[in-house]
Amino acid sequence: MTSFAIAVPLAALIALAAWRLRTLTRSGAIAALLIGSITMGLAGWPGALVLFAFFLPAIVLSRIGRARKRRLTDIGKHGARDAAQVLANGGISACALIFGALFHRADLADVAFAGAFAAAAADTWGTEIGTLMRGVPRHILTSKPVPTGLSGGVSFAGTIAEFAGAAVVAAATASVGLGAFFTIALAGIFGALLDSILGATLQERRYCDACGRLCETNPHDCGMTTRVIGGLSGFGNDAVNAIATSSGALAALLLTVFFA
Repeated sequence: MTSFAIAVPLAALIALAAWRLRTLTRSGAIAALLIGSITMGLAGWPGALVLFAFFLPAIVLSRIGRARKRRLTDIGKHGARDAAQVLANGGISACALIFGALFHRADLADVAFAGAFAAAAADTWGTEIGTLMRGVPRHILTSKPVPTGLSGGVSFAGTIAEFAGAAVVAAATASVGLGAFFTIALAGIFGALLDSILGATLQERRYCDACGRLCETNPHDCGMTTRVIGGLSGFGNDAVNAIATSSGALAALLLTVFFA
């Protein structure tokens, strides 16, 4: 465990740097400060390594092909991440560590922490790399073509990227003894798969009548109000990500308990 006197200033420096690089909004930087402080304060340098295995590649990947990504005006949030996005990706991991500290079950908390970040990394890698590819994504359940970037769409490149993202976090986790590589990797892949399924089914889907386009925003990029045509009203991408990271944490726990 690292002293919070060290963890909080270090987390603040990292969050400030991410904000200055415009990868986080101001609210996103505050949320990152909270999660980073909890992670490094309760899980020490091993936890920090797992956090960085998710966070640093996410920053790099978000900056690749930014011009192309900015043209994807139909998707929900892109660009700098706000507090809701940061908490959806890292909040479950932080809660797992708090649970472990309160109930003295760091062994279970550590694998849940890592599983949640593995799921977040898999989804982030799949989205960031998948949107850069020129191929047409397919709906995960129907295999019909879907617009690039819309939730529920998958591609070969994006799927390989999901495996890679989960593997990077799993390797970091195993290297510091917080969990087994295959346990964390499988949990991350499961979380990313569930993310795609929820995005294709329950996530709110909208339509812009002015542009005649499917989208995830209201208003649309053109400024016109959009209408819900599918999924659950108000159930957006942040909610999907929160459930996916929760499922990654739970999968890591179950795999550890039953197969360790």
